[in-house]
This record gives sequence, C-alpha cells and structure tokens, in this order.
Amino acid sequence: MIILVTNDDGVNAPGIQALARAMKGLGRVVVAAPDRERSAVSHSLTLHHPLRIERVREDCYAIDGTPTDCIHLGVHVILKGKKPDLIVSGINRGGNLGHNITYSGTVWAAMEGNMMGVPSFAMSLVEAGSLDYGPAGLFALKVGRWVERNGLPEGTILNVNVPDNPRQDLEKFIVTRQGCRQFLESVIEKKDPRERPYFWIGGDQVSVEEDEETDVGAVGRGYISVTPLHSDLTDHDALDAVRSWNGVRERKDNT
Repeated sequence: MIILVTNDDGVNAPGIQALARAMKGLGRVVVAAPDRERSAVSHSLTLHHPLRIERVREDCYAIDGTPTDCIHLGVHVILKGKKPDLIVSGINRGGNLGHNITYSGTVWAAMEGNMMGVPSFAMSLVEAGSLDYGPAGLFALKVGRWVERNGLPEGTILNVNVPDNPRQDLEKFIVTRQGCRQFLESVIEKKDPRERPYFWIGGDQVSVEEDEETDVGAVGRGYISVTPLHSDLTDHDALDAVRSWNGVRERKDNT
C-alpha cells in the first residue's frame, strides 16, 4: 500500500510523526503536510498565488499551503498522479468534535481525499495534558487495516477522536454520530503600540453534550469515537419543507 499522510499542525508536529511511524505497518508512507500550522482553515484551497514544495527527507515534503493543497500536490506532483491506496490526516493536537469539524483542516483534508476517490480518515487526540500520541497512532493503524479490508461507503470518511490517555484501551471505542459543543462567542479587542485596534477571536466552552452515542459524549466518557461523515451536506429531511415555500412543491407536482 501507499499511504499519503497530511495534517493541519505542520510537517514537524509530533502528531504527524507518530502517525507516519504507525502507518508504516501498512506500507509505504508519504508525508505531504503544511510547512507551518494551518489550523481552522477548513476546506480552503489556494487559488491566487503559487505553491512551493520542499523535500524535508525521503518521502516527507513540506508545502506552503493548506491541508487541502497538500492533498492535491501530494497526489498530482509528489506521487506523480498515482492515487494512494489510503489517505490519513492527523494526528491533530486537540479534538475535532461536534460543530468544530466544520472548521477543521484535519477533517477536510480527509474529505478532499475522499472526493478524489481515495479511502480517507482523520485522526485527532483530544488534548488533556500528557499528549501521548502513541495510542492514537496504534488505533490509526487498526482503522487503516479495517479500511483496507472492508473499504468505505462512497462519499464517506471516518473522523476518529482518541482521548488523551497513555493507558488507552484500543478496544474501547464507539461508532458515533456528530454531537454538539457550545462555546461562548467572544472577540477580544486590544491595541498595538501605535494605538491601532486588533482582535482575537475565541471563546470558552460553556456546555458539553453527554449522549454517549455522539462523538462529544463518547470522548467525554473516555471512549474513542469513530464518526462516519459524508461529503453530501444536503439535509434530505428538509427538502420537502423547503419545496413547499411559495408553492414550489405544487409547481413541481403540476409539471
């Protein structure tokens, strides 16, 4: 197998190094990752300036772009158009849970891999202090073997979150749905030495979902969370309701 590995924490992050070491249990690992941290860039693609690739060492490349850029250059340039057998993104420093997945460069790099027709999944370590990436790396290898054996449904990636516990039981996981974490919306305004205002966006977590069948609830109880996500963002349950606006459904039925 050829496994393409990326992240949004940067090519030198300990998480991606642990992931690359673990995935060598499946085959050749090629790292194509941002040259610096690119967290919270979601699915952004660089279209308005050129990108550069720097060879760090054998089968490891730094790219001055986003995680999604790295998937494109990894496949089309580094691998010379040969699709890898698997794409794995991570191991992210910090969880990608609930609504946070919409911001995550880690998750959307995996989704880009899926859109290119390659089985893909994202790995995150839910930060709690020890930052031991070893168990998450071992679980990534386990997931990689599952995917190699069974494949994934069309349009589906896996979003995997591992609690930060060096004694993690790798059998202790739950297949979950996306949950919800609420944050206090906050913008902090300060002034620079020239008295010009600048702003920091952030907010403290104010509530956590406790339902064990969600990613947030499962991780909160110490379980590894494995959440299937789909590239089709359509709310199918809402289609008829929206069609009924202004008689749209009636007009469709009459044609």
